[in-house]
Amino acid sequence: MSRRVGRVFVCALLFAATAVWAQDSGLRTVHVFVALADNQHQGIIPVAAKLGNGEDPEHNLYWGSAYGVKTFFSRSADWVRVACGAKPKIEVLDRCVFKHRAANVYLIADAYRGLEIKQAILDFLDAAAGDGAETMSLPTPSGALKLPIRGGANLVAYIGHDGLMDFQLPRFPRKKNDVHRDVVVLACASKQFFAEPVRASGAYPLLWTTGLMAPEAYTLKSALDGWIAGENSEQIRDRAAGAYDKYQKCGLRAARRLLVSGW
Repeated sequence: MSRRVGRVFVCALLFAATAVWAQDSGLRTVHVFVALADNQHQGIIPVAAKLGNGEDPEHNLYWGSAYGVKTFFSRSADWVRVACGAKPKIEVLDRCVFKHRAANVYLIADAYRGLEIKQAILDFLDAAAGDGAETMSLPTPSGALKLPIRGGANLVAYIGHDGLMDFQLPRFPRKKNDVHRDVVVLACASKQFFAEPVRASGAYPLLWTTGLMAPEAYTLKSALDGWIAGENSEQIRDRAAGAYDKYQKCGLRAARRLLVSGW
């Protein structure tokens, strides 16, 4: 191998190794709040004990199972898992960070204890309102990367049981700034039960539901595919519905009635 070819080869390897960390002014973040399925503390239709233990994220239906957020995004060809294992607050049993392979987008996902579902929903709505903005420092080969999370994220999502069917919130978070923020609410009949607090937050409901559903990660992933690509809300909705039909075999028409965008 000539020196010239060797230098090109080394440069290519270095580029491939560091491409996942590339950052520019187009950095965007997604913060996902996951309430772990919990047979004991939530009003869900009971699932297998192993899947419905709200203190065990690694086997939980919405986190560690095949279609849980951690496992599904970890196995996705479009995302790289950067870190897992942090516990940023007592209610959170695990935090994972993923980087999109082709876009400068980071996804931060928090797994909340099942019994802390009310706090998970409040934290989600605070973030939707732009409240509680934080900066997460992520070590990279070129130095620490500062990621805006929670109320500083561009899109926030909630995944889990619709706890608002079971309890009332002590408050509705109010819009804190004029920054546009999209929300995704994957929970049963979320448009009906989350409409008032989401409207108060000032966020735009990019995707939510009109009936009973399985809030699994393939729907979120497909919606994010469209959001990252700059598609409009109906295109994003159609992507999500297509994914839901693919995995649930419910028919595309039914999936499009279930998953809707906007008010």
